[in-house]
Amino acid sequence: MEPEIQSAARSEKPGGAGTNGVGPHAPLATAPLSQEIRGMDWIVNGRQGMRAGWSVAIFVALYRLFSMIVGSLAVGLDPAIVRYDFSPMTALVGESVPFLAMLGAVAMVGLFEHRSLVEYNLRGPRRLTNFLSGLAAGFLALSVLVGALAWGGWLHFGAVGLTGAQAVKFGALWSCAFLLVGCVEEGSFRCFLQFTLTRSINFWWALGIVGVLCADLLLRSRGQMGIVVFFWMAPLSVLTGNGLWGVFAVALAGLFPCLVLHIRNAAHSGFWQAAWVTSTLFGFIHTGNNGENWIGIFAAAAIGFVFCVSVWVTGSAWWAIGCHAAWDWAETYFYGTADSGFVSKGHFLTTSPAGAAIWSGGADGPEGSLLVLGIILLLLVALLLIYGRKQEPATVAAAMKQQTA
Repeated sequence: MEPEIQSAARSEKPGGAGTNGVGPHAPLATAPLSQEIRGMDWIVNGRQGMRAGWSVAIFVALYRLFSMIVGSLAVGLDPAIVRYDFSPMTALVGESVPFLAMLGAVAMVGLFEHRSLVEYNLRGPRRLTNFLSGLAAGFLALSVLVGALAWGGWLHFGAVGLTGAQAVKFGALWSCAFLLVGCVEEGSFRCFLQFTLTRSINFWWALGIVGVLCADLLLRSRGQMGIVVFFWMAPLSVLTGNGLWGVFAVALAGLFPCLVLHIRNAAHSGFWQAAWVTSTLFGFIHTGNNGENWIGIFAAAAIGFVFCVSVWVTGSAWWAIGCHAAWDWAETYFYGTADSGFVSKGHFLTTSPAGAAIWSGGADGPEGSLLVLGIILLLLVALLLIYGRKQEPATVAAAMKQQTA
């Protein structure tokens, strides 16, 4: 996947956003035009180093290999983890497997690409501040959603589930578990994939990838073999309900804006085309969860896009990691609601949905409520208002080292 020819307007003063410096608005560094890439080297390498398709393929292969190795070791040490009961300890051990697999896969690809881990959208200004801000934003956003559901009569509160030392213990365990969840999912999507695709994707590649995902869902929904089901990070179960329509909706939502960017040959369009792909893919992988409906799938993809925007405006994925972890922690532990169809053991408050599922979320939990779309929109607006005017340099996907063939 090679980038589209971008506007010459990218060359400005070095060091800031929208310049040749290191930043989310920086141009892609390319090898000199006089240097030609021939033979087998052309198949593997482009102007930005190893082609993104190879990088992604190697990452997925290594991720699956490391997952099998680490997973086998984990099961050998504690066979009980195969009976996943959504308790804090099984979640903590279970999420450690994909975390270590992802870390190992990205580190290996980084060796091939001569990059350190932090270059995959983890380097930028005020990383700790952004992470803490993301934590606050995630908890506040989920709290507003729960408050709206309770105010409308679509969520009822029961007795407090935990008190004293138990509340502290389970709160800490779930904090660690969901921090791993945030690291795994944001590390895979907003760090590695967003970085890698941004440097070499164009509209036609983005459209092709999104089209393949939608075709895969159609085939599997009809009981046929999917296109990508055996090539992704983990097997996807047969679709339940109308979850696939959430993926179709986000695919269509991103089509026209990305087409406009392509027609205008807009600077930095690669970032947003990559965001379209990673967000659609983020919704796609959630179709394997039990209890998901189309709203929950669309919401997962939509908040994935918000996390891409956070990379653009903050310069790194730290805000997204914090927001993701705090949202899940508030939903699962603090308020005790269902999370993608799962209800946890060891939650602080006790809640239950009431009324029509389109408003309450039903078995899907708050993420399956139509109200979640308004909360995600508010989160996006708040993110842009707080960070959108800042023009400080930051390392993200579009910033590349000068590479030669």
